[in-house]
Amino acid sequence: MTGYKLFRRYRDGSLGPLFINRRLRVPIGVWLKAEAHRTPGYAFRPGWHAALRPYAPHLRTTGPDRVWCLVALRGTKRYERPESQGGTWILAQYLKVRVVLG
Repeated sequence: MTGYKLFRRYRDGSLGPLFINRRLRVPIGVWLKAEAHRTPGYAFRPGWHAALRPYAPHLRTTGPDRVWCLVALRGTKRYERPESQGGTWILAQYLKVRVVLG
């Protein structure tokens, strides 16, 4: 399955998650297995979170430290959210960054 994920882009150009497991660096073109990290203040929803389109009105999506990526996903489950949170989320057991979009 193909989806979109918003990443943090660091000054060195590497990518990482926005909120959960922020120390992780996500390489391009490599399959990564999801890990489960309980984080205070966040609902526990294990898996890589992605979207069906590059749209997340509940998050800051612009700026030099935010970038949308086209991702490949395996072991997916849909998680319905309100449109104000981007609509359907995809939770995946495996993720691979294909293309950095901007």
